[in-house]
Amino acid sequence: MATDHKSPEDIKWNTRQRLQYIELMAFYTGLVTRSDVARSFGISDAAATKDLKLYGQITPDNLMYRHSVFGFVPSKHFKEVFADLTPEAALPLIAANLTHTGNPTDGESLFGIAVDTLPLPIRLPEKEVLAQITRATCQHRKLAIEYRSLSDRDSSQQRIVEPHTLIDTGLRWHVRAYSDDTFDFRDFVLSRIVSATLLDEEAESSPQYDDDWVEWLELELTPHPKLSDSKQQSLLIDYGAETIIRLNIRRALIGYILQKLSVDTTHDHSLNPNAYQLVLVNRDEIEPFAGWAFL
Repeated sequence: MATDHKSPEDIKWNTRQRLQYIELMAFYTGLVTRSDVARSFGISDAAATKDLKLYGQITPDNLMYRHSVFGFVPSKHFKEVFADLTPEAALPLIAANLTHTGNPTDGESLFGIAVDTLPLPIRLPEKEVLAQITRATCQHRKLAIEYRSLSDRDSSQQRIVEPHTLIDTGLRWHVRAYSDDTFDFRDFVLSRIVSATLLDEEAESSPQYDDDWVEWLELELTPHPKLSDSKQQSLLIDYGAETIIRLNIRRALIGYILQKLSVDTTHDHSLNPNAYQLVLVNRDEIEPFAGWAFL
């Protein structure tokens, strides 16, 4: 509950940015420190302390100081005042490594350049679920989840996972995690995680043991052979290539890039070349790591 000290509307924009960051950091990582604020905004420790004190005065029920970690953790009464903490707003910030949303011009373009984006369906979990996932990732902890799989497996069964990275495929978000019950690393679609609980146990896995995550391969793509010569040349110009379009990518992400670029992965290149304009040159090398994306 806000106090009479100062209302959010009375605070200058540059200060509001830092208070937004304090909320975002506390909610999605489970901890915000003076050093976090100082480093992220290039200010002194004294100035960061002042921001944290101001935040506490305005929202006295939101954060609790924990001596063991020398920082503030969200209380069970936490409620955002400055930041939009919905996954739709927070995940792009996290992905772009930004500290705040919005600007004081009320939506007016800062550059005068018109930009629009595709209105894709929202495929995200509730913010409380996402926060448990991101806290487990940041704090290197185990996570108990209820996952609605599209496989034949019983979706009501609880799974214990150890997440290490969020993945934005451009169409939906995943979390890369070690699965304690299947003893391997795999991707879980965020929108299919209907509940999540951060556990006290430390994660035993590490990204360095996730072979498909740490190993990279080079994709070799070329225009679909059923396109006309002029269309093939136009595509090569489009991708800034002479004959082969080369992309380095983690093995774990190969299937997603093939989907994103609408690559014809059939043996005989039988898909419509106007819809699937690229084919894979080094198919034999790539297919073992993304079999589900091959037709």
